[in-house]
Amino acid sequence: MPRPDTLSLREARRIAIAAQGFAAPSAEAGTAPLEARPVEARPVEAHHVRKLVGRLGLVQIDSVNVLVRSHYLPLFSRLGAYEAGLLDRLAYGGRKRRLFEYWGHEASLIPVEQQPLFRWRMARAERGDGIYGGLARFAAERRPYIESVLAEVAARGPLGASELSEAGRGAGGWWGWSDGKRAVEFLFWAGLVTTAGRRGFERLYDLPERVLPAAVLATPTPDEAEAQRALLRIAARAHGVATERDLRDYHRLAPADARARIAELVEAGDLSPVAVEGWAKPAYLAPDARRPRKIAARALLSPFDSLIWERQRTERLFGLRFRLEIYTPAEKREHGYYVLPFLMDERIAARVDLKSDRKAGALLVQAAHAEPDSAHGPVADALAVELRRLAGWLGLGRVAVVGAGDLAPALADALAASVEVG
Repeated sequence: MPRPDTLSLREARRIAIAAQGFAAPSAEAGTAPLEARPVEARPVEAHHVRKLVGRLGLVQIDSVNVLVRSHYLPLFSRLGAYEAGLLDRLAYGGRKRRLFEYWGHEASLIPVEQQPLFRWRMARAERGDGIYGGLARFAAERRPYIESVLAEVAARGPLGASELSEAGRGAGGWWGWSDGKRAVEFLFWAGLVTTAGRRGFERLYDLPERVLPAAVLATPTPDEAEAQRALLRIAARAHGVATERDLRDYHRLAPADARARIAELVEAGDLSPVAVEGWAKPAYLAPDARRPRKIAARALLSPFDSLIWERQRTERLFGLRFRLEIYTPAEKREHGYYVLPFLMDERIAARVDLKSDRKAGALLVQAAHAEPDSAHGPVADALAVELRRLAGWLGLGRVAVVGAGDLAPALADALAASVEVG
């Protein structure tokens, strides 16, 4: 057997950044444009958002709103300022919607044409497989109740869990879920209901045939192996280069399923084995992966951005040990509560703990830390530009450095200097 090709770590990093839509044709200041991004003077339109989500395969949803809901950030990071309502309309805009919610990489927005690729997961969930153990036990024990909830959604939907006639009370654990919430979430896992819209951040459940495009529902269901191979192709395209763990994590496939399907994709020539400098595990290269000679990028990354959501991969690619500290007691946090890494060209150069103070009209930098070997001045200057872009997109009039961190003084100076220049 021939030895696999070898990539340097820098080559792998560039491939990964480009695959995620950050490769810019030049080093001009500002958010790195996706190829489909419009000329700077033109607004971002729905087809730009659709193309980007299609390229990424999915966008993770998260409820934390200290800055902005996480699923809006990856689009801003890649496309620049856009109307957030574009994403809402694509996800919840009637029968012509282009995205749907399901369990992809956690709860995710996914292109509707991919819905058939998840039906095997829905079928397993209906049998109690591949879902939370407590939810599987609830489904096994309360099947008549769940069927009554499905009938009520069919008769009255779209409905929030709190609107069910027998919603029940919230209990300890399970995030305080009521029986009604458990029932609709099981039905959601099983694909028997889907998200018709959201009220605030509360899901409104309805039958798929009243929500999803008829053409999608009429698409034949692929068998499990075929669907899993398709999902791994999407993951490979979105990663550019990836280990087995990276590929299966993208859509949270089981290890045994992913291992078998990856072997089949290699045999078919849809993945090419490669060795990456410093990586202990074998890697795989997508057949159409771009290999840019340089990357010019400036982007603040959501903690749930697909470039960095797999923490081991992030450490392998960038040397960045990144952990979400929301659930860490304040006195034990190292970098802050809601921390966004700052991508600067081909590396993570800094991390900032951000908060939107909507009442005061300010984007608050609660902490700012430079990564090792990052020159504070250039990083602070570039970061100041991106923070002002982010504040403008969020409708906040100013950026204020109110916290500590080794980068905070230089960042405050850079922001002050840009105000004076402006």
